[in-house]
Amino acid sequence: DQQGRVLQLVEKPKVPPSNLALVGIYLFSSTVHNAIANIHPSARGELEITDAIQYLIDQPKQVEARQLQGWWLDTGKKDDLLEANRIILDTRLEASLEGEVDDKSQVIGRVQIGKRSEIVNCTIRGPVTIGSDCHLENCFIGPYSSVADQVTLIDADLEHSVILQGAKVVGIQQRIVDSVIGQRAQLKVAPQRPKALRFMIGDDSQIELV
Repeated sequence: DQQGRVLQLVEKPKVPPSNLALVGIYLFSSTVHNAIANIHPSARGELEITDAIQYLIDQPKQVEARQLQGWWLDTGKKDDLLEANRIILDTRLEASLEGEVDDKSQVIGRVQIGKRSEIVNCTIRGPVTIGSDCHLENCFIGPYSSVADQVTLIDADLEHSVILQGAKVVGIQQRIVDSVIGQRAQLKVAPQRPKALRFMIGDDSQIELV
């Protein structure tokens, strides 16, 4: 309403009643625990946060909303996550080299390298952020790439991509672009013949071979 109070939540309506959406940022008092105790699992078998909020509204408890000013993206989608990564690197990244960079490596532009990370014979062209405890060797890391902690990249080229914690990419001949690689994922080339593609792929994954 005009005072910013929430009157009703509608989960993914076919015909949206307004141009507003939940962005997924919530601040609750302890009353939310009672709300959760009084709702039932949804059709997908989960307790939904929107049901808990609606329970509070119906009590009635005071539930208020604030409109987010600025950009917002649904980072549950790959392309939106990459776009959010691009915006953050463009607007928030500050150059900081806390890891070890050898003499054969080049670091160009705004690049952030975390503690105890090792950069060996690599070219890194910012904006790029690399986390802590990473090992990069014989790599090209192009603009708008984010590499989380404890990642290993050897003989790999990367651009406009996000690599999550603990992932390992070794010996991939083609440049990896526009990609999101999950936690502890491993991409490598098998040394023995015959050459073939072998995958173990999780639910809702997307793989594009070119």
